[in-house]
Amino acid sequence: MSYTIGIDYGSNSVRALVVRTSDGAELGTSIFNYPSGEQGILLDPVDHNLARQNPADYIAGLEQTVRAALKEAASDPDFSPDQVVGIGVDGTGSSPIPVDANNRPLALDDRFRDNPNAQCWLWKDHTSIAEAAAITETAAKMRPQYLAKIGGTYSSEWFWAKLWHCLKVDPGVFKAAYSWVELSDFVPAILTGASDPTKIRRGVCMAGHKAMYSEDWNGLPDEEFLSALDPELARLRGRLYDKAHDASAPAGTLCAEWADKLGLKEGIAIAIGEMDVHYGAIGCGVDEGTLVKVIGTSTCDCAVVSADKEVADIPGICGIVPGAILPGFYGVEAGQSAVGDIFKWWVEVVLKGDASLHAELTREANMLKPGQSGLLGLDWNNGNRTILVDQELTGLLLGQTLHTSRAEIYRALIEATAFGARAIVDRIKEYGVPVERIVCSGGIAEKNPMLMQIYADVTGCEMRVTRSSQGCALGSAVGAAVAAGTFADFPSAQAAMTGLKDVVYTPQADSRAIYEELYGLYRSLHDAFGGVTDSADLGGAMKKLLEIKARTRG
Repeated sequence: MSYTIGIDYGSNSVRALVVRTSDGAELGTSIFNYPSGEQGILLDPVDHNLARQNPADYIAGLEQTVRAALKEAASDPDFSPDQVVGIGVDGTGSSPIPVDANNRPLALDDRFRDNPNAQCWLWKDHTSIAEAAAITETAAKMRPQYLAKIGGTYSSEWFWAKLWHCLKVDPGVFKAAYSWVELSDFVPAILTGASDPTKIRRGVCMAGHKAMYSEDWNGLPDEEFLSALDPELARLRGRLYDKAHDASAPAGTLCAEWADKLGLKEGIAIAIGEMDVHYGAIGCGVDEGTLVKVIGTSTCDCAVVSADKEVADIPGICGIVPGAILPGFYGVEAGQSAVGDIFKWWVEVVLKGDASLHAELTREANMLKPGQSGLLGLDWNNGNRTILVDQELTGLLLGQTLHTSRAEIYRALIEATAFGARAIVDRIKEYGVPVERIVCSGGIAEKNPMLMQIYADVTGCEMRVTRSSQGCALGSAVGAAVAAGTFADFPSAQAAMTGLKDVVYTPQADSRAIYEELYGLYRSLHDAFGGVTDSADLGGAMKKLLEIKARTRG
């Protein structure tokens, strides 16, 4: 009998999960809400693009969640901490942390404790929009191959844009940083006792999708290219890493210090770090033909294609990276910059409600037919990640009248995110990535059948829900089981440790027909406001919405 621990660093909290490797049974779990900032995020009231986190929260949460999860697991008489054989860690990304030469975050130094630029630059920080645009422009001229594998556009959510922005706005912090480490690489490094940032075993997941790493050009972008951006970036390159690894290579083993802190055996396996949604895809049983949607504050879509096949470059996605999810497969990533955050904005910010109001509006919205509200939205309240890759786009709601209700708006916002999801599915299928079913993870997918049915009707795909309510942490535990040698490979580990709920959401013909009409209007708005075309009939879209509204109301 053996067990592994999956640790999932999300946008507002970290959770630990103790899992039995033989069947995926979850024996203990614990959640630690980050205490710093607003719900764990350091914000700036005069700059809505800024979003940082305190690395001290990551370290405190690591010890507290693991010890609490182990304590809960101990209620099972068959469990002992000595039977834990490995730990896996996932994190948000790109969330780089400036560290000193001893791999200590600058934010823990008294000189920088209150400086937001010395904190972790959270994935949703968009302060580097100008830098991302300049990286895209420079790469298009000098190294178009860098852009080809990441959808053609570099994002302000990603590694180099954030580092460059830090250099511009706070050269003191940039100079003090010996290196920068992604959150999903930082925590495994802490567990293994790595004190030299250049010796940390980095994951190809973050490197390939966020830092333009590829073995095709011997790793990170070359110094000539980085110098064209800023010579300081080129000088930093040698203090980062030369090689990134897929999940077949462990990050190392548990060091004595953290074994003592956690109450575990020294020397157990620490899996390579991956992005939360990539390990989440593994926890959902991802394989070729299965698209995994991890639905949370934002949404990330993950698919895999055998490395034996050729995969076309896909415009507007977040990357095609060998080994980024599963060894032996290309990892394909896309996503939406806000999903749960949009619903939260409407209910908790505008309406000043709480979780009970989410439930109330869901009940009211579920009584509406598709098209009945006459509303149509664009899901860009936090910019567009895929397929336009433009963080300066904003949300829109069309079709409001003096009779529009709050529940109608709530449903329209859900439908807007579903239309955004459809655009992603259509794009990757257009370029040959097979999508035969969609498996979803996250609390929204588990708790909101109305949303899941809308997604099925809009996308035309069967929607399933992963068995675990903690898919990312479970995926990390699967990675730990493989790193520990409990399983020879990921397919066998997934077969034993993951599964799906019995519920299946299938597209309904009547709803699907209405949503096809609405999606056509959505794409008109999408292309017009997204800068794809300047010939859209926006006035006609308003009148078409009224016609659909009248028809659906009978």
